Amino acid sequence: MTLLETNSAIRLRDVLIQFGRTQLRFDCAIGKGQIVAVTGASGSGKSTLLNVVAGFETPDTGSVEILGEDVAGRDPVERPVSVIFQEHNLFSHLDAGTNIGLGIDPSLKLGVKERAKIAAALGRVGLDGFGKRLPPTLSGGERQRVALARALVRRKPILLLDEPFAALDPGLRSGMSSLLLDLHRQENNTILIITHHPDDVRALADSVLFLDEGRIILHEPTAQFLDHTDIPAVARFLGR
Repeated sequence: MTLLETNSAIRLRDVLIQFGRTQLRFDCAIGKGQIVAVTGASGSGKSTLLNVVAGFETPDTGSVEILGEDVAGRDPVERPVSVIFQEHNLFSHLDAGTNIGLGIDPSLKLGVKERAKIAAALGRVGLDGFGKRLPPTLSGGERQRVALARALVRRKPILLLDEPFAALDPGLRSGMSSLLLDLHRQENNTILIITHHPDDVRALADSVLFLDEGRIILHEPTAQFLDHTDIPAVARFLGR
């Protein structure tokens, strides 16, 4: 067993997911405290990989270990994982503070202590005073910050992000990347982020999981990944 496997936050062992005639196979170890970019062409299995870790998809075979424990049979809410999707998953009829409060208590039994946590989380993502704002009145970047604040109050050691910046313009994307890095330094959590943008890989990732046709074909440090010219699928992703 390698050092990475013994110090891994996430370990997928011979995971197989079958959709009709399509097979997706994942085997990898993600080190604790890393930011890992998950990338590859559309349809290569990136979202399925995150769904397996989160518990939204159940492998046909293989095992999923999180922080050294096999999480087979555990529902998503029982796993030490927070997820942020591209569409933020905010309830439009609930204000920003209440949306964040769902991360503390889904039944929204929020006292003074819990509301203080919500206010602190809003401050950490640069949204002081936004607690009463409804999601439709917020910009795309502000809604993503609310979703990030909700993940923060959950205090889970693993954060999964499925193309969280896809709808943002380059300026907002850069700002969200900087915010994510700052919060990662404070939390020392493990982050998997799906992205189609080489700039996100350069700005954020310690290492890269590159998928092609349902397989992980590369898992290596970012600098090494960015030097590739020998694999056509990687070269296309990098614009070469």
